Amino acid sequence: MRATVVWDEALLAYKLSNDHPLHPVRLDLTMRLARSLGVLEGVEPLIPTPAPDEELERVHVASYLDAVRLAPSHGDDPVHQLGTSDNPIFEGMHDASALVAGGSIAAAREIAEGRTDRAVNLSGGLHHAMRDHAWGFCVYNDCAIAISWLLDHGYSRIAYVDTDVHHGDGVQAAFLDDPRVMTISVHQHPRTLWPGTGFPSELGEGAAAGTAINLPLPPGTRDQAWLRAFHAVVPGLLRAFEPQILVTQCGADTHHEDPLAELSLTVDGHRAIYRACRDLATEYAGGKWLALGGGGYNLFRGVPRSWTHLLATVLDRDVDPDRTIPAEWMSHAATLTNRPLPTTMTEEAPTDWTPWGGYTEIDVDRFVLETRRAVFPLHGLEPQNVLD
Repeated sequence: MRATVVWDEALLAYKLSNDHPLHPVRLDLTMRLARSLGVLEGVEPLIPTPAPDEELERVHVASYLDAVRLAPSHGDDPVHQLGTSDNPIFEGMHDASALVAGGSIAAAREIAEGRTDRAVNLSGGLHHAMRDHAWGFCVYNDCAIAISWLLDHGYSRIAYVDTDVHHGDGVQAAFLDDPRVMTISVHQHPRTLWPGTGFPSELGEGAAAGTAINLPLPPGTRDQAWLRAFHAVVPGLLRAFEPQILVTQCGADTHHEDPLAELSLTVDGHRAIYRACRDLATEYAGGKWLALGGGGYNLFRGVPRSWTHLLATVLDRDVDPDRTIPAEWMSHAATLTNRPLPTTMTEEAPTDWTPWGGYTEIDVDRFVLETRRAVFPLHGLEPQNVLD
């Protein structure tokens, strides 16, 4: 299976501030770890170029682009949510954000033009940005921009699966009334976490009713329960929708050590999620898979291992979880933090899961059933039929 990795150190310029949770060191450490493990051996990265205005305007209004450009010289802009604690203004904000979006477009183009079957842009996944304002650490919504680009370049049925701990609100909003795009978000319950959206009752509008799917899970959900819920909802919907390509947002902030949320997954759980996405793309989307990054604020112990597993999964170079982390990576990371560093690519967590049986047996099952009852009938599926 042909695969492409988008990367250039210029992508590290998307740095909201020195002490902001979304720090680009996580990208640098991921690429260093992947290289040290041989995951990227022989891989020539695809170097992105900034998305021009006409591409950004697929999702954002021109006045917002102007505001982003002017923000470094004009200062705080509450109307466009620029200069907030979530989205502080930084020099080169427009250029850095446009480059991330350009990376996701470049990845999409490689697939659409037949040069690859899979592509990954770890710097992408900025799924919160809205039409006319920044939101949740995200200036431009590269996920929605890349999907819009694909719709204009040969694709008429696109499935977007978001596994970030936060609701994929910006992507859902962009395609809420577009029946060509199915958005599925699996996230911590909105009653317990920002942005407070992503209830099963959010289904899409008009002809797109049923193409917005939300599976909120309770705080404390662990790997096995998360995977049980995911497999009880996502495969059946993809089977019914018959997408031509799968786009995934692979936020790593579901990790149990992540400081901004309360789900309890491990790097082993993340590896299982990425492998599941690969299988779903193969089975339901003709092998076409565009993988994007996203959240993840456990900068040293979580994100680098999880996203190295993502890179390896996309490239069919799966890393043995018991693999020891190379000394060169450990030495470099030790210069950046005093926190204990991981020594292997696993947390030795079990990721085997028991399929949902059609009734409530464990805590996540009631959330599974709520989502299935809300959306499955709109696709001709039976909410309590485990075969659907």
